[in-house]
Amino acid sequence: MNLELKDKVIIVSGGAKGIGEGIVKLLAAEGATPFIIGRNEEDNIATLSAVEAAGGKGFQTVAELTQPGECEAAIKTVIERCGRIDGLVNNAGVNDGVGLESGSYNAFLASLHKNLVHYYLLAHHALPSLIRTKGAIVNISSKTAETGQGGTSAYAASNGGRNALTREWAVELLKYGIRVNAIIVAECWTPLYERWISTLPNPEAKLEVITKNIPLENRMTTSEEIANMTAFLLSRRSSHTTGQLIHVDGGYVHLDRALANA
Repeated sequence: MNLELKDKVIIVSGGAKGIGEGIVKLLAAEGATPFIIGRNEEDNIATLSAVEAAGGKGFQTVAELTQPGECEAAIKTVIERCGRIDGLVNNAGVNDGVGLESGSYNAFLASLHKNLVHYYLLAHHALPSLIRTKGAIVNISSKTAETGQGGTSAYAASNGGRNALTREWAVELLKYGIRVNAIIVAECWTPLYERWISTLPNPEAKLEVITKNIPLENRMTTSEEIANMTAFLLSRRSSHTTGQLIHVDGGYVHLDRALANA
């Protein structure tokens, strides 16, 4: 299926690693021009080098997204270099373990800036260009807002906010023809996930327990599978889909756990 993304300028926050990297590479393979916004220039350039080696193209700019001014500056850079924005993928963030018992006021607010506030700021500053192009927004979110996890109040709250903003923006932007959807991620294998699980006493056993509870094929979701859905939602092939929270999770959130061990 031709997703008709050729030469579309699509911002991907946190696009240098993990899920973001998968999205950037898939968009470039579809002929789009991904624009990475991330804090580490070396990582940004490494991902773009891989894109170019595969025959694609893209751009990058460095920004610390917890700083409002840098969010605004990053969007200005995209406009200056490319002249347009056709899509925005809000992806950057991290499960930082700021819990109710272990956290604090300052840590909670810092986590909201790390995981939620920049979703609003990037969309806010990109909006004039998205209105002109009738672009699309995809928010990457997490199952923690729906299932809970324990010990991660700030991240769960941030993802609840991401989901709420998805529906709110879908309503507010109807008049411009801008579609807004979210992808809910559960257990997705990324370098960050691998580092986390390696800190546990018996990582192999823990991974086996996790994958056994993923109903479809008892395996982790891949970043490419998240990327495939992202590209579809950005494209006009999903032209009548907006305000949706789409779970790409092998049935992890909604299917009966008993199925996983049947």
